[in-house]
Amino acid sequence: MSTREKDKSPSRRAFLRSSTASALAFTYVPSRLLGADAPSNKLNIAGIGVGGMGKRNLQNCEEENIVALCDVDSERAAETFAKYPKAKQYKDFRVMLEKQKEIDAVIVATPDHTHAVITMAAMQLGKHVYCQKPLTHTVYEARKLTEAARYHKVQTQMGNQGHSSEGTRLVHEWLNDGAIGTVRDVHVWTDRPVGGDPWSTWPIRSKPVETPPVPESLDWDLWLGPVTYRPYHPEYHPATWRGWIDFGTGALGDIGCHTLDPAFWALDLGAPSTLQATSTHWQPEVASQTYPRASIVRYHFAARGERPPVNVTWYDGRLKPPVPKGLEPGRELRSGGYYFSGDEGEMIGARLVPESKMQAYRQPPKVLPRVVTTHEGDWIRACKDGVPACSNFEYSGPLTEMVLLGVIAIRLKDQVLSWDSENLRFTNSEEANALLHIDYREGWTL
Repeated sequence: MSTREKDKSPSRRAFLRSSTASALAFTYVPSRLLGADAPSNKLNIAGIGVGGMGKRNLQNCEEENIVALCDVDSERAAETFAKYPKAKQYKDFRVMLEKQKEIDAVIVATPDHTHAVITMAAMQLGKHVYCQKPLTHTVYEARKLTEAARYHKVQTQMGNQGHSSEGTRLVHEWLNDGAIGTVRDVHVWTDRPVGGDPWSTWPIRSKPVETPPVPESLDWDLWLGPVTYRPYHPEYHPATWRGWIDFGTGALGDIGCHTLDPAFWALDLGAPSTLQATSTHWQPEVASQTYPRASIVRYHFAARGERPPVNVTWYDGRLKPPVPKGLEPGRELRSGGYYFSGDEGEMIGARLVPESKMQAYRQPPKVLPRVVTTHEGDWIRACKDGVPACSNFEYSGPLTEMVLLGVIAIRLKDQVLSWDSENLRFTNSEEANALLHIDYREGWTL
């Protein structure tokens, strides 16, 4: 893998600092406002992967023109197809992008392993892109999409909708106001992959040997996309793909772009210097196929300018962090969340503990820009006025890199990994470097 070429664009950290200003800088004025020829200056939007989360994304874009819908499984997508009868229907996103030149913007809500190839193809054609989290399946893909969005000057947004929330902005403002002093530790946890409901529980076993027939509604080859071919099995599709290494990114990739995001933003974390994970896997044949039942990932971030070093610890599979010192007796941590530990106290989400401290806290002025619509609406606004959306790829690309580095650590449990972000490589493990990307199947490129 080649190292990242240096360019003259601002550094990631400089961009993150500028994004926290009270008024986001106007960094790019498009040569044309996409969708300008449509009625009422509406965008022509296409959805790719519309049977699950993509269906919800489209609901928040209904004031625009939904002109095309693409899904490899027509049965799963049937409800969405019926809801937008004027939209043309496709199975192959490449055919859609080739045939419908009038498409201005694309929503990508497919499984993780196809995010990058679809998003890159759209950006190369000058389409704005909203892509579900995690932005990509591999660290290398995240870096390449970040660079491509910058090069093609398109408006982008990753689907970590919590970044548009009031709570995330309050966390940022309060931490930088010194509400709990200097933050030394951050703890983030989730009950996935054993959460109990279908969207938060997935298989933890070796590859199935059965080869049932592929449903008539499903184009299995297109569903596989760039990854190595394997026979169809219902344990891969529709929802349980998250637990399989070839398709998903496990509990950390699923939830980390949400719950690690507040710390990444507020503390200007950037890339970790070292990381290490432990997990429950004990059977090699299972560990090579699926993510573990439970894991802990310990990230260390070196000093960043005037900011001191900070440790961030991730827990999944119903493992939880130590109870915050300030938490009142009788109160328990929820099944998922995050808290900050500083020299002068703790904060669970956007709430100081104990409650008496929260009530006594004099909140600082609200200085960060607020998203007044939805996360998708923020992206639509960006497509029209050229001011980047709050979780555009310049921000969410590095966030995804940080998350996916932890996924690599889980796969190489117990190893202390040293990371060189500038050169996109681990300095002490070629085994880890081999996991930064995958070899695509013939016919698929980034």
